[in-house]
Amino acid sequence: MTLKDQLQVVPANAEAAFIPPPEAPKAKAEDTGPTLQEAIERNEALNEKLDALNEILAKPLSEILADREKSEEAALAWDRFGAMWMLSQRAMRRVALDLAAQLGVSEEEVVARAMANANAVLNGADEIDLDGTIAPAQLQHIARHRNFLRKQFRTG
Repeated sequence: MTLKDQLQVVPANAEAAFIPPPEAPKAKAEDTGPTLQEAIERNEALNEKLDALNEILAKPLSEILADREKSEEAALAWDRFGAMWMLSQRAMRRVALDLAAQLGVSEEEVVARAMANANAVLNGADEIDLDGTIAPAQLQHIARHRNFLRKQFRTG
């Protein structure tokens, strides 16, 4: 507030009334800020976040890098497992097709039978294990991914 704002010019007219200075605007109730309880809760939430961040920052860099290295090793192991699985599936497919050819069964029939077996496991009850060739743990693993696998084994 400047001096000019504080000065009041009185008119020369003797009958002029005294005009009081304008009042400062009053603070609205909504501008009072958070309540004490809200401020305490916010402070506690911020402290929890700070503690979590400090916990991460307290780890030595070597430990953080070791965790990353373990992750990369696990990813590599799964990648290698996937490659072995793919190779074995291709080899078994070749054997199945060769044996089917010796028996006079076409490739289309072999594929149709394989799809029928896969769909029997995916759409049937958990007790369908292809005559004991799928272990219970494998059936549980298949069940966890059933929706994804159904999309892969859809027949046109």
